[in-house]
Amino acid sequence: MTLYSVVSMVINDNNHIIALKEKGMRSLSGLYLKRQKPKLDPIAKASMKAEAARALWNLAKNNTKTCKSITESKAFLCFAMLLEKSKGEVQYNSAMAVMEIAAVAEQNADFRRSAFKTNSPTAKALVDQLVRIVQEEDSESQLLSSCITSIGCLARTFHARETTIIPPLVKHLHHRELSVSREAAIALSKFACSENYLHMEHSRAIIESSSVAYLVQLVYFGEEVAQIPALILLCHLALHVADSEAFGKAEALPALDWASKQVTFIQDPVLENLLQEAKTSLQVYQSSGYHGFH
Repeated sequence: MTLYSVVSMVINDNNHIIALKEKGMRSLSGLYLKRQKPKLDPIAKASMKAEAARALWNLAKNNTKTCKSITESKAFLCFAMLLEKSKGEVQYNSAMAVMEIAAVAEQNADFRRSAFKTNSPTAKALVDQLVRIVQEEDSESQLLSSCITSIGCLARTFHARETTIIPPLVKHLHHRELSVSREAAIALSKFACSENYLHMEHSRAIIESSSVAYLVQLVYFGEEVAQIPALILLCHLALHVADSEAFGKAEALPALDWASKQVTFIQDPVLENLLQEAKTSLQVYQSSGYHGFH
């Protein structure tokens, strides 16, 4: 389905069809909603909904204007419903469309504030579905990765009191699929990095979820695809909450010292600088005999 084709078949509460048709690629302001009675069999409807979600996924990619038009339509609420009620390709394509919208929101503060404002019922409904999928034990790996990525992109929209998302993300650091473990580490770094206004609160929540010991293991023994994101997360935590006794118990400083001598890590100047800062932060507290907070 090309960017000029019909975007159709998104379902609402009453199992009626909401058709979304694009009127020209200069703008998506021509998208309109039309109710009609379902006429297709369930398999055909599911296929069309999957294609509709895939089309929106492609339309949203790296396109702020398109994302604004999508979020201003009822498509935002429809995505929440599809994530909740659908399975298979329909659910996955919907999650990927949401991921592209979230990626745009991460890079565009104005769009992020308008589309994911805290008092928006539709934004809350959508984020709640992302969180639900991440919290579920049996979520399929590709679906899980896309939802984790979306949450990471939206990290700056979470309040300090919204800590329920942190433990399941930390848990997925242990995931059997390296791609999921990697996305969990990257997402948590977006909560803990200095660019996040609430990085101190989020960093403490991550540490309190027993993350440090496992991050140290990933730094030593993880595959590179998850090893580097784990190291970056460990550095952010060490920079912001170096007074935590968790670092001493997990022997994080020797792990950072070891990492600082590995070519794989220090060939990136940004990571090398972050690593040195994290080491210095932990050394200051350990040399002063500070034993951590309780």
